[in-house]
Amino acid sequence: MAASDEPPSAPTTLSLELHEHTPSLSAMRRWISDAFGDLSEDVVEDAQLAVTELVSNAYDHGRHPRQLRLRRIEASRCLRIEVDDASPDMPTLGRSRLSDTRGRGLIIVNKIAEQWGVLPHSVGKTVWAELLCD
Repeated sequence: MAASDEPPSAPTTLSLELHEHTPSLSAMRRWISDAFGDLSEDVVEDAQLAVTELVSNAYDHGRHPRQLRLRRIEASRCLRIEVDDASPDMPTLGRSRLSDTRGRGLIIVNKIAEQWGVLPHSVGKTVWAELLCD
């Protein structure tokens, strides 16, 4: 294969500044699909769901400024999702009941992610999740 015939390499890190107003989550899901379309459909769908939940939580419970990063880690064959916000409040893994209309975000992330956690900073935190890539 000639150098010009090689497929474009997938990005290793993508970053998106999240502004004051909640972004279009459907546009964010398309962005993920376009950027990581070389991954399996299941991984892309899990990434879209995890990003939707973590970004929604950052807007519901966090403070501006907010940022989203998606990082492919080849050594561990995973996709790492990181969402920063300026709130010092740590997220908690709650319990969900059928009658609840909210509060399932981290429960969902906990189910689909290989692992997830929180990195506190002097101002704010980073909530992260890692998804295995097939």
